[in-house]
Amino acid sequence: QVQLVESGGGLVQAGGSVRLSCASSGRTFSLYAMGWFRQAPGKEREFVAAIRRSGGSTSYTDSVKGRFTISRDNAKNTVSLQMNSLKPEDTAVYYCAARAIGTTEYEYWGQGTQVTVSS
Repeated sequence: QVQLVESGGGLVQAGGSVRLSCASSGRTFSLYAMGWFRQAPGKEREFVAAIRRSGGSTSYTDSVKGRFTISRDNAKNTVSLQMNSLKPEDTAVYYCAARAIGTTEYEYWGQGTQVTVSS
């Protein structure tokens, strides 16, 4: 089992920045690819960013490229999402998730943290 706990959400003005963190406990963190997802009110949950186990490869949804940066610290069992130049449309509950080696689905999810961007 992997337990994930997000932190760092809050209310921020458009153009501002927020850094989300996700702390992992349980099985060896470095064995999992990690991702960030978000769900806005009335919308489906969507992929935001992902990072490979070693941290050497990252991917982003087009709408956040150049504004968001995902990173991980395997020594501290954490994954972070630095969000800059925030827009009101970035308002959502943000979730971190873990995907095991050899799988295509994210199996473990945190409880989510709210990010609200005011215009």
